[in-house]
Amino acid sequence: MILTAAAWISLLLFGGGFALDRVLTQAVTANFDGQLEYVLQSLLLTSEVGPDGEIVFNREPADQRFLEPGSGAYWQVSAKGRDAFPSRSLWDRQLAYGREHNDREIHVYDSAQFPEEKLRIAERDVTLPGSPVVWRFQVAQNRDALDAQIETLRRTLVRSFALLALGLIILAALQTLYGLWPLRRVREEIARLRAGASNRISAPMPNEVAPLVEELNALVEHNERQAEEARRHAGNLAHALKTPLTVIMNAATANADDLAETVVREATTMRRQVDHHLARARAVGRRGSAHSRADVWPSLESVERAVARLYRHVRIDMDGPKDKEGERKLQVHVERQDLDEMLGNLIENAAKYGGGSVFVTVREQAGFVEFLVEDDGPGIPEEERSRIFDRGVRLDTGKPGTGLGLAIVRDVAEIYGGTVALEESEDLGGLLVRLRMPAAN
Repeated sequence: MILTAAAWISLLLFGGGFALDRVLTQAVTANFDGQLEYVLQSLLLTSEVGPDGEIVFNREPADQRFLEPGSGAYWQVSAKGRDAFPSRSLWDRQLAYGREHNDREIHVYDSAQFPEEKLRIAERDVTLPGSPVVWRFQVAQNRDALDAQIETLRRTLVRSFALLALGLIILAALQTLYGLWPLRRVREEIARLRAGASNRISAPMPNEVAPLVEELNALVEHNERQAEEARRHAGNLAHALKTPLTVIMNAATANADDLAETVVREATTMRRQVDHHLARARAVGRRGSAHSRADVWPSLESVERAVARLYRHVRIDMDGPKDKEGERKLQVHVERQDLDEMLGNLIENAAKYGGGSVFVTVREQAGFVEFLVEDDGPGIPEEERSRIFDRGVRLDTGKPGTGLGLAIVRDVAEIYGGTVALEESEDLGGLLVRLRMPAAN
């Protein structure tokens, strides 16, 4: 950043200095030329043609340098085929006639006709009254004074702009170092956090860095929560597998007659527990994706077909805003696999424990998509509704199952920011399960 700022400042100041040098040089030169033109006009106004055709002045130029040989200020009047009338300062030298002009305007140019000095010459061709001759009036002056002024001007510009560039580069360096200094503090805080000296970045930071610190703290908190969930899953899984393993060990140690049946039964229980925790782990790992989304109706129709094949005597009806061609689809912020698993558990439970009729309603409400799954079964008493979400709890032990379905639905829904609640169905008289998931539209 400092090098970029230095390069940009140097480039801008070089361009600005070059342009300013051109403007000021032209202004100084124009002022110098203006003095030459003034003297030239004075000569023209005071010149006359003498009786012998020579040029005479009714008033001598006021500048005494024209009388001193080699003074650096000269004038000359000349014409083709005639003797020149030079100033005394030219002594034994003459100004070159130069090329012919097609107009009668004043011309100013540099000349190196005298080896020992550079001249700036202003000249004009005129025809004086009473003379058919075209006379060329020339006024010349040594350029040393002009070059000295330009040199002084450029030296001042270079020094001033160099000092300005140095000051701006130092300022940019200080701004960069001061502006990025808080990042050093952030690095130190992260090092302390990694070393275990702190669990959050708590040092006060400038407003420009504060959002970064907040995001870092949120990331640390998210990682801690993920690690805590992983530890809890491992503990829950270990606890869930401990009892079936103990039963199998006891049966094997006692050489029980029903050892095979016991192993199959307890292994099935363990597999269910492993599937449950794997489902939670998959959901936790995918919930951080902002692009996780699933179409509602394809998932519902897929689940409905699968459950209908298992429970052919059950009628499953669905209602809600269907997807239409050219319109937006109803979507939720959930992976399709997890949505299928939640809806599959709810609709299968309704078909299994209901009286033969299942009704599924889908609707949008305040940034969420609600799934209402109703059945015409006996329902669940209100005092049992909170307990039914615990793993392994079953109110009807006469039908196959492990009691993990609703627990899986609740856990996966909460991972994605949704909720699930049990109510009584007013239309069918059985259980109503209300699943709310964040809408992706």
